[in-house]
Amino acid sequence: MRRVSIVGGKLSLMDFCTNPAYASGGFMADTLVQGQIENGSQQQWISRNIEVQNGWSGAVWNQVFVGSIGGLSDASFPDPPVSTVADTPIAREKPFLVMVRQGQANNSNGKMKMAVFVPSAVANTRGVSWKSSGQTTSTPGKLLPLEDFLIATPSTLAQEYRLALGQGKHLLFTPGVYNIYDTIRVERAHTVVLGLGHATLIARNGVVPLQTLDAEGIILAGITIDAGPDAVSPVLLQIGDRSQLPSSPATSNPNHPITLSDVYIRVGGPYVGKTNIALEINAHHVLIDHTWIWRADHGIENFDKSDGYGGDNERWRSNVGVNGAIVNGNNVVAMGLFVEHFQQHNLIWNGDNGKVYMFQSELAYEPPSQMDWTQQPSGILGYEAYKVGDAVQNHYLLGGGVYCYNRNNPDIVTERGFAVPKGRSGIVLEHIMTRNLSGPGIIRSIVNGIGPQVDSNNRGPYYLDRYASIDYPTRFSNGISAPFQTGKEEIETPAVFAANQAESSGASIQKGNPRGIIWTIALASMISIVLALR
Repeated sequence: MRRVSIVGGKLSLMDFCTNPAYASGGFMADTLVQGQIENGSQQQWISRNIEVQNGWSGAVWNQVFVGSIGGLSDASFPDPPVSTVADTPIAREKPFLVMVRQGQANNSNGKMKMAVFVPSAVANTRGVSWKSSGQTTSTPGKLLPLEDFLIATPSTLAQEYRLALGQGKHLLFTPGVYNIYDTIRVERAHTVVLGLGHATLIARNGVVPLQTLDAEGIILAGITIDAGPDAVSPVLLQIGDRSQLPSSPATSNPNHPITLSDVYIRVGGPYVGKTNIALEINAHHVLIDHTWIWRADHGIENFDKSDGYGGDNERWRSNVGVNGAIVNGNNVVAMGLFVEHFQQHNLIWNGDNGKVYMFQSELAYEPPSQMDWTQQPSGILGYEAYKVGDAVQNHYLLGGGVYCYNRNNPDIVTERGFAVPKGRSGIVLEHIMTRNLSGPGIIRSIVNGIGPQVDSNNRGPYYLDRYASIDYPTRFSNGISAPFQTGKEEIETPAVFAANQAESSGASIQKGNPRGIIWTIALASMISIVLALR
């Protein structure tokens, strides 16, 4: 939800017409609500630059407020499980269509015409962009006449894209499904690529559907990119040229970041999809303002339901998705990064000075065997959802959740939800957690072997207030009875497993209090626990 003013009444973030009103997370920005916001069963949520005048009610597992007024406090984390940042470090609102009058602004007789309003990037903001000191104001930005755009439809030809972009035009994708046989390559700075109605680009014959250069101010917004069934695409969305890093100086600009707003990337679901990497960022100063990168855990691909859990073995073989996102550029900021179900790491962050505000990630549901879910050649069991590269010196995450549900093979083990290099003073993770969703599956630690295990008996959520790479954390939180759980790798009974088979990630919401007890442990106590277990 973006740029909405709600006058009076209560805003519910879940559907009251369903029972029990399942919800699995979302994003809200540049929105004012005069009444109260009811979080309901939303498991994880990020609100950026919103204003709530009558309070926010409820939180489930991971709620993040950035540059917002009237949200919840994080003073007693994890009860409730809230993370806050007073001011948004950098923001750019999503472009949108407007009606403007031709000629002078005071010409009331002029004809109305459509244009695209492109908001500017702004730093250190709080509240909505269109109100200041209680008064309605104009959002900073510029108008682009519709004549400056190629208005694309599913029948637009590859040469038409090339010609329009070469002439300096922007792209506007009207609603529809686009089969992309040749890469659409955006090279000019400040080009706007805007999709309407979830315009969907499908990779055909293994192409990269959309690629940009490392040029300042490029905006991609409101588009869905699908992996195609024909062949494996190396990447589905590539920002910047991989060969330029790390030695080439960046041409992107911190004041005019390349921006991705409401960009969705999908592997499988409506049809089989195949890619090595869904999103690859090889540019510096990139702003991700809400993206959902999803390898399908369910769909209508018509897999053989007798081949694993509901066809999961065939799904694993057919829907190829190795990594969800790989970030190689420096100074990349992400707000609302949802990455799920890939066959290795959901996220690999190799660039320096990255900042992530709210990360949500479900591990793959359907690895057929532990061998399929073991890192080589290290032998580490499972792939961390959030992996920071060994060369990184500075990285920050606020509000991250990793979830497991190994329905296809309940013996699957994942050693760590998060992994970062050790001994780096500039690497800090705050308010991170793990959770067993629906029974089968084990995550042995939250980050780097620190934090309790989640499994079918101890589902969590378990929270870690702060992990500084340079030292050990000092506080744990869990929902059971002890700061560490050891030797608990039992899998639920067949009867309970059968009962859980109908559950999905959306059906795993606990409507009761999901938060746990805070445990404060000195380093000496941690050492004594380890010694006692030896």
